[in-house]
Amino acid sequence: MRPMAERARAQLRAEALDVAEELVVAGRFGMPELASRLGVSRQTLYNEFGDRHGVTSALVLRSTERFLDGIEAALAGERDLHAAWVAAVAAALHRAADEPLLKALLTGDSDVLGAEPIVVAARDRAAAYLRRTWPELENVDLAAETAARLTVSHIGLPLAPPEVIAEQVATVVVRTCARR
Repeated sequence: MRPMAERARAQLRAEALDVAEELVVAGRFGMPELASRLGVSRQTLYNEFGDRHGVTSALVLRSTERFLDGIEAALAGERDLHAAWVAAVAAALHRAADEPLLKALLTGDSDVLGAEPIVVAARDRAAAYLRRTWPELENVDLAAETAARLTVSHIGLPLAPPEVIAEQVATVVVRTCARR
């Protein structure tokens, strides 16, 4: 069992990130506002996160990890390459629709950070998953990058329902990944 101080610190950190997410989405993020909403001093936040950038970096990291874990879980839930990509893209689209911060990060509607680190991480995890699961595929990097970019594009400007978009992106991925 973790010591009480360590548990309290982890709880404060989680609560701080939850509140910071609300503030970022509302366009009102700042250390004074965050401290006030949490009922702690700004110094407490600085001790935990370093500075404003430390809070936003932790927030982006948490959001990105959750997003990527969801995509990888969707990929892993299917044995067929096409079905796996339909599930992964649909999961990404639904998650972004349900999480305003994630959508803001991916579409550039946030001053916290741009989409590039998330797209790069999604591309890299997807490519690694493809190599592990289907080692006979070619053009894996191209397929993973194309899928990541198309998915983010559709998050920002959905022209069809998520299921249709997921089917279209999966078709591109499968056609790009020629089998050796």
